[in-house]
Amino acid sequence: MRVRGVGGTTLDDVVSASKVSKSQLYRHFEDKPALVRAVIEFVGEQKVSVERERLGNVKTFAGLRRWRDALIEHNALHEGRYGCPLGSLANEVSDQDSVARGKLHDLFMAWQELFEDLLGRFQRDSVIPQDADVAQLATGFVAAVQGGYLLAQTARDVAPMASAVDMAITHLRLLAREQDDAS
Repeated sequence: MRVRGVGGTTLDDVVSASKVSKSQLYRHFEDKPALVRAVIEFVGEQKVSVERERLGNVKTFAGLRRWRDALIEHNALHEGRYGCPLGSLANEVSDQDSVARGKLHDLFMAWQELFEDLLGRFQRDSVIPQDADVAQLATGFVAAVQGGYLLAQTARDVAPMASAVDMAITHLRLLAREQDDAS
């Protein structure tokens, strides 16, 4: 599903790739939507877990830059192909499966909360202003990353992704500078 997409992957493809019988597959998954939901949970938990670890260690702009560089470098391994696994799944299933859409929404909210936690640390350490709206900024970060993934996927180049994430970081730096200028 990562390479071919949900629509381009049949249950026969899954049976062949997993080397299980169709009856074994149906013992675990009632139908393709059930399998897709399981994929969403699995992929989502992996993505959020990785980001929890990486973003949880960010305490400075230098750390945020290292996170950005690792994100871009990882996406460059495939020349931007495939995009974000969560974003790709959301694009394919959100209009057809409300249960899957709900699971994806929850995963994106969990990812956004990781950015909120990071930005909350920045506020506590006076890196960004106390009155900065961390929820709004976190939404902007998720949007920049997702938009960056999409642009990199279509261009087969991570430069647009780097620009999108850099814009979000630059916005934070400007907030910090305004705070310093006001002091």
